[in-house]
Amino acid sequence: MSHNTSLRRASEKPSPARARRGGADVLLAAALWGTTGTVRTFADGASPYSVAAVRIVIGGLVLLALAASTRGGAGLRRLLGDRRNLPLVGIGAVSIAVYQTAFFVAAGRTGVAVGTVVTIGSAPVFSGVLGLLARRAVLTGRWTLATAGAVAGCALLVGGGRDAGAEPLGIGLALLSGLSYAVYATVASVLITRGEEDRAVAAALFGAAAVPLLPVLLAGPTGWLLTGSGSLIALYLGVVTTGGGYLLFARGLRTTPATTATTLTLAEPAVAAVLGTALLGERLGGAALGGLVLLAASLVVLVAPGRRRGRRSGAQGGNELV
Repeated sequence: MSHNTSLRRASEKPSPARARRGGADVLLAAALWGTTGTVRTFADGASPYSVAAVRIVIGGLVLLALAASTRGGAGLRRLLGDRRNLPLVGIGAVSIAVYQTAFFVAAGRTGVAVGTVVTIGSAPVFSGVLGLLARRAVLTGRWTLATAGAVAGCALLVGGGRDAGAEPLGIGLALLSGLSYAVYATVASVLITRGEEDRAVAAALFGAAAVPLLPVLLAGPTGWLLTGSGSLIALYLGVVTTGGGYLLFARGLRTTPATTATTLTLAEPAVAAVLGTALLGERLGGAALGGLVLLAASLVVLVAPGRRRGRRSGAQGGNELV
């Protein structure tokens, strides 16, 4: 397939069936990410920083190996051979590193519940603003309603029944984390809708992000990686939740606007809550259960087929080329 053919196909509006498949890929990626909290509890002696770093380092290596073995690495070479892509790759890689680091520092200062709600809840809002600024998205009433409901449900689910303080610097870092994630999603969407291969985009972004996080991994406690259970956990977090999860997310961005995809990732805390209840003996209060229902309903509204608009509508889809 020629590069021009890829560009033409990327610029075409996806069919409803393809759009739903893209949304399903993003939801599956969020489900994989939702398992990380439960799995991490079994990593005795691991710090949050070393866990975050090992995810990106192993995941980046896996994605690079996959992209290099696909058609002899032609997609990766084409992506990096286009000079206009290099600044975006740099921005995306920095965004990934900042997102990971800022979130864990924020959680340490203001609590996991508040840090999670602010980070995950602010990311769709930032993504919508970035989409408007880049003229890549038109925020419909349906998106606004579903996103507001999902964020509210996430807040009830994560914070329901917990006492959590709101430390200003921690809140600021959580907002920085949410913004960084939105920047990463937007950058990945731009590259993919230009016609670049989704696995090449994921490989380039996470491979570059692994470089600054490697010293973080080596500086932290690494003894847990030398145990049998620790090495299996590291491989699962790196290969499955990072490599597999972000590959699914990138594939979903072929047909799903970054604004919608970022909202769909709010399914992550729902999966984490269900696993915590089933495997770790955690209990959900009434507010948290209500939040889980509201979150699920909002995501269904977002991915359910909508009424088709006539050709008179001049609004661009969220995945239009820039």
